[in-house]
Amino acid sequence: MFTQQIGENAGKVWNALQGGALAQKDLKKVTKLKNDELYLALGWLAREGKLNVQEGEELVIALA
Repeated sequence: MFTQQIGENAGKVWNALQGGALAQKDLKKVTKLKNDELYLALGWLAREGKLNVQEGEELVIALA
């Protein structure tokens, strides 16, 4: 996967989270990304300091 595609997927995640926090499985459904694509996009956004992640039974992800 190329850096450009990871960045585009990060944009999909960013747009999905504009409406509020989502559980990891719901974020996957909304963005229609595969596991590896989703986690690379989350890593991209996390590295930029743009995410808040709540751990529990399931990860809940929100924009910072």
